[in-house]
Amino acid sequence: MTEKRKVIVDGVEFEVEIDGEGPNFTATVEGKSFHIEIPDAAPVAKKKRGGSGKKKKGGTVSANIPGKVVTVEVEEGQRVEEGQVILILEAMKMQNEIQAPVSGTVSKVHCSEGEAIEANVPLVVIEPDQVDED
Repeated sequence: MTEKRKVIVDGVEFEVEIDGEGPNFTATVEGKSFHIEIPDAAPVAKKKRGGSGKKKKGGTVSANIPGKVVTVEVEEGQRVEEGQVILILEAMKMQNEIQAPVSGTVSKVHCSEGEAIEANVPLVVIEPDQVDED
């Protein structure tokens, strides 16, 4: 199964064609093919189309680009609501409000004001509220 994805490597965006399953993949970037092996890769689940019911959201918050933490608006043990601003991140000379993806309780804060952070590193972990599903 071939899949096209956009990836960012050292700040440069590329369109990559990924083909394979299990631990072995072939990635084609700008006409060049690379063999990729991921020893502990689990099979990729098929995407479901349509669907009803609630999607379970994760409570780990990370930034998709590197930047500098301007302010941290929450602390461990604090209750937050979905959409509430939990920190402000400066990236590419712009300040971005990072919002809570779920309602719940902040269980861990992995950053502090003034800290430079990398992309896709956990910044805040929120333990989601328990939802009764009937």
